[in-house]
Amino acid sequence: MDYEKYINVVEDFPKKGISFKDISPLLKNPEAFKACIDEMAAIAEKYHPDIICGPESRAFLFGAALAYKMGIGFVMARKGGKLPGVIIKTTYQLEYATATLEVPAGSFDKGMRVLLIDDLMATGGTFNALKGLIEMTGATPVACLTLINLKDLDGAKNVDLPCEAILDL
Repeated sequence: MDYEKYINVVEDFPKKGISFKDISPLLKNPEAFKACIDEMAAIAEKYHPDIICGPESRAFLFGAALAYKMGIGFVMARKGGKLPGVIIKTTYQLEYATATLEVPAGSFDKGMRVLLIDDLMATGGTFNALKGLIEMTGATPVACLTLINLKDLDGAKNVDLPCEAILDL
């Protein structure tokens, strides 16, 4: 499927110099969204994940649908300050800001194979943060999977995991 026709590009958002990739048209189209999740599942299967984890917020859409399709669980890595109780957290640098990701303590069992998912691979910073967060729990990150890879930024070279995307933009 030609997923590119379901991605709107908004220049200079959220700030000048950033090219925002709007996935709303893909999510709106049931055939495109289903094909996307089916293709992600085919890629993910070879990594034999026990669970999927993705950062807030657009990864939640792909991660939950993919977990359902694969019959495994999904852990939401939330932005800082949004979770009660005992948490595990990390702070990292984005392309244009600093961010914190948190998961509830006990989200992963030791040795659990975790597939990292997001809508987009940019510089790899979010995936590195997520990888470190998962490793803190004793679980094992096995791969990164995205809908979009920003090929000009080549973020996969900055992540010490297999990285796959459905679409290079």
